[in-house]
Amino acid sequence: MLELIIVYDLFFLKLILWTEVPGRVRVALRLRPRNAEESVADADFADCVELQPEVKRLKLRKNNWDSDTYEFDEVLTEFASQKRVYEVVAKPVVESVLEGYNGTIMAYGQTGTGKTFTLGSLGEEDSAARGIMVRAMEDILAYVSPDADSVSVSYLQLYMETIQDLLYPGNDNIAIVEDPKTGDVSVPGATVVEIRDQMSFVELLRLGEAHRFAANTKLNTESSRSHAILMVHVKRSIKGRHDSEVDFSRQNGNASSMVSLKPPIVTKSKLVVVDLAGSERIDKSGSEGHTLEEAKSINLSLSALGKCINALAENSSHVPFRDSKLTRLLRDSFGGTARTSLIVTIGPSPRHRGETSSTIMFGQRAMKVENMVKLKEEFDYKSLCRRLDIEIDKLLAENERQRKDFEDEIKRIQLEAQCRIAAADKNYMNSLENERIKYQKDYMDSIKKLEEKWMMNQQISNNGNLRAGNDEQCLEEPCSRESLIASSSAEINEASQKELIENERQSDEDEVSHLKSQVLHWKRMEEVANSEVIKLRKMLENEADQKEKLEEEISELKSHLLQLSFEADETRRSLDRSEPGKIFTGLDSLVSQTRNSQLRDSGNEPKASVAKLFEQVGLQKILSLLESEDVDVRIHAVKVVANLAAEEANQQKIVEAGGLTSLLMLLRSSEDETIRRVAAGAIANLAMNETNQELIMSQDGISLLSATAADAEDPQTLRMVAGAIANLCGNDKLQGRLRAEGGIKALLGAVRCKHPDVLAQVARGIANFAKCESRASTNGNKIGKSLLIEDGALPWIVKNANNEASPIRRHIELALCHLAQHEVNAKDMISEGALWELVRISRDCSREDIRALAHRTLTSSSVFLAELKRLRIEF
Repeated sequence: MLELIIVYDLFFLKLILWTEVPGRVRVALRLRPRNAEESVADADFADCVELQPEVKRLKLRKNNWDSDTYEFDEVLTEFASQKRVYEVVAKPVVESVLEGYNGTIMAYGQTGTGKTFTLGSLGEEDSAARGIMVRAMEDILAYVSPDADSVSVSYLQLYMETIQDLLYPGNDNIAIVEDPKTGDVSVPGATVVEIRDQMSFVELLRLGEAHRFAANTKLNTESSRSHAILMVHVKRSIKGRHDSEVDFSRQNGNASSMVSLKPPIVTKSKLVVVDLAGSERIDKSGSEGHTLEEAKSINLSLSALGKCINALAENSSHVPFRDSKLTRLLRDSFGGTARTSLIVTIGPSPRHRGETSSTIMFGQRAMKVENMVKLKEEFDYKSLCRRLDIEIDKLLAENERQRKDFEDEIKRIQLEAQCRIAAADKNYMNSLENERIKYQKDYMDSIKKLEEKWMMNQQISNNGNLRAGNDEQCLEEPCSRESLIASSSAEINEASQKELIENERQSDEDEVSHLKSQVLHWKRMEEVANSEVIKLRKMLENEADQKEKLEEEISELKSHLLQLSFEADETRRSLDRSEPGKIFTGLDSLVSQTRNSQLRDSGNEPKASVAKLFEQVGLQKILSLLESEDVDVRIHAVKVVANLAAEEANQQKIVEAGGLTSLLMLLRSSEDETIRRVAAGAIANLAMNETNQELIMSQDGISLLSATAADAEDPQTLRMVAGAIANLCGNDKLQGRLRAEGGIKALLGAVRCKHPDVLAQVARGIANFAKCESRASTNGNKIGKSLLIEDGALPWIVKNANNEASPIRRHIELALCHLAQHEVNAKDMISEGALWELVRISRDCSREDIRALAHRTLTSSSVFLAELKRLRIEF
């Protein structure tokens, strides 16, 4: 089966990079000097230990002439300073924590040997007496950046098998949580305080020590009655680790801003400092009453810790971590992924030689424990989102400013145009009024001249009449009247002609003014039309540029798809086995390339990985290519989608973007064998998630897979389809519907291919189905014979129960065991010969768990026991 070695997530998912480094638990021994009481009581006796720090040894005297010799990673005499102890025991662990590894520092020893002084001394009176906790935080704060990094602490005590918060005493029953995937242990209910400076940390330690339980015993006036646990969480940003950068530029005059779409890498590590309560004998400590109960609880938890270390030192298959809350908390420190340093403290008094010997042996066993130290890095998407939000706000503000400036400019132009129009109208009205006044004045002048002329003619006529006499006056009067009438008529005609001329002139001027206004209007219309033409030309140019960019992007996308499809085909042909559950794997070469580039901090690899394609192109564009009219493009696109679907972190995004619907549509409509094979593989990967399984069933997915299985002849297509159905068989809720829509029939129909990989997927599906049926029958949710037996799967199961291929045989053996757990299936299994296979499995199966399951099933079935007895078969 194809071994899946892809251990990295794509760009938009949380990426965790592990670097494994073997590391043995390092153990240092520290000798406490004699106290005043021992100096008096043991004045006539020599110390029970003799240190040889030069060769890192100590001798434990049995008597005056015999002693045992032990070696440690470091031996510290009673004259060793606190600084020396820190540099030897704790500083390497602190440096590892700053590099991204988890670390543990722990002190173990008899009551009164200096564990709390070594770890938790605050050094308030003498700075040289500062313990490991204070010095470790000084180094951490000096190394981290206050702006980009964060340091937070929790301070707990384990008292009488109850975890209590030393920073908030009201929180006195904190639960331990274990991650089922990674096995990491955490206490989410504990108070977490962010540390900015050393002074605040010392205040927290002082507060925690005030809440810690202590009592006066014969061995120590202030004996700690609880295990103190300091947890320091360090989150650091790592710069310069990106393989490539994708930047957006925003031009604003001569200034530009660059926003990286690659999130920063951060390391998250944890330092655990454990001050264990001292081991003690009741008769020596003189504990009574409640103090006695405390001593019993302390000794029980330390005993559980010793058992775990013994099991780890002897490479035992079972390590009893769950026997105590202390061992559960320290699960990562011994045999886990943390870098662990242990300091064991002893006293020189020969009266306590037994306790000293026990402490030394504890340290010797701890030195045999191997940890697999792991570096944990992840992408800080929150920081990237914050940066992008800030940049979006800047762009929105800039856009709003530009829009406001544009609107202000439009208003200014409109106001200026209105002022010019008003001024032109005013000038025109003034000119018109002046012309009207001028013409009216000329008209009045002409009327006045005519009146004066008429008066003059009338006067002349009157004078002539007086000189000629009455007779002549009578004769000449008609002539004067006639001449006067003629003169008046001429004047009136002349005035009429002038008035007509003035009217024609006025109409001509009006027409000229109208023509001028029309010319001005058409000029404005021409300017507007020219501006519209310029805008249209710019739009056409932009569309042409955008079309050219899209064509280049499509061309590049096709080349990416061709390259990835070719490498996927090469990888598929080079691998001949697949891991159960995952049918279509990613590109092996690209995975190796990406992993190596991440570990080497190199960004110059020539090939583009699936993650880079995903980052540059986007899932929506890749899915849109599934509907391309070009068959080759569809083939390459579905291969990329299948590779993305092989990563659990991508599956939800693919389903939300409509990828599942598109893949099912390809199964329904496509006649190309390659497309159907790869689409079935992608569906098989999506079918590993329970939510996706229900979506596949609701979209008629099992019918499409069954139809594909019936039509397919290629073994690889059948393997993909069988793998998808096998994943669906593991869902308890879909059993009846899967069988009703032909899923079991399609699975059994695939065995016609006889290819080992196809048969392995069929066997896995039958095992999943049988397991779910067995669970439903046990819970009372199913009554009656197995659906597998009703659909005729039992003969094939019996036939392949001893198949040469290990994957086929293992799944068939499990299916037989699950079917045999319910006596309603017993008669059919006996008639088909399955009983003989169960007996063989219970005796000869290579896997102990399956062998035990078969034996337990046979012994619990009265029908099987009766048949074996009837056939006189000893079991």
